[in-house]
Amino acid sequence: MDRHGDRVVRSGERAASAMPGVASRHCFSFGDHYDPDNTHHGVLLACNAERVAARRGFDTHPHRAVEIVTWVLSGALVHQDSEGHSGIVHPGLAQRMSAGTGVSHSERNDRPDPAGADVRFVQMWILPDEAGQAPSYEQRDVGTELAGGGLVPIASGSPARDAAIRIGNRDATLWAARLAPGGTVDLPDAPFGHLYLARGAAAVDGAGPLSDGDSLRTAGDGRRATAGPDGAELLFWEMHSRLGG
Repeated sequence: MDRHGDRVVRSGERAASAMPGVASRHCFSFGDHYDPDNTHHGVLLACNAERVAARRGFDTHPHRAVEIVTWVLSGALVHQDSEGHSGIVHPGLAQRMSAGTGVSHSERNDRPDPAGADVRFVQMWILPDEAGQAPSYEQRDVGTELAGGGLVPIASGSPARDAAIRIGNRDATLWAARLAPGGTVDLPDAPFGHLYLARGAAAVDGAGPLSDGDSLRTAGDGRRATAGPDGAELLFWEMHSRLGG
């Protein structure tokens, strides 16, 4: 913890899991890993960094009552679900699946690539406001907006926020930024914030330097993030409620 009450979690401190061709690191308790003191922050239930080898991935499996946002860093991820939705998720494409009353999907590195490159992506789970909604799917390319170097609202349920894709939680907004070396962004004020450094390095006021895979949990005032000499790509959840109220 720093003087603001923030919590920095280094990449190497996160729980890791693996299966053939897939390596995962988890910001919170997930799957077989359970830590009663680290189950969520605000309404963010999961923030998983995934690396999937060619012709590998997550075969068809079920979800319900969760909003799932996927952000690809490199390569291309093939999505298919039981509602008939399919898509290829690539860097700069915001994707959301609302599991609602129940849906099954697969996520695989099945797109032909002569180099057999891995897919790297971050997947985040948010608790929805209401149960019993029908499953749904949405994706939108935001590469042009990201090229501007500022914070871009990727996913939100707030009626006041014009985000690329909509989620079923009115108190949560996901922001993304791709910063050139030395570039800065001001993170929004929020009772609960979660910054994930997806690529590169950045210094955050009051929290110090962060590098690839590190995360910062904030509570209260906003901060300024400044990219390191190689630039940075960051994801920030602005949340105005938490589990249980």
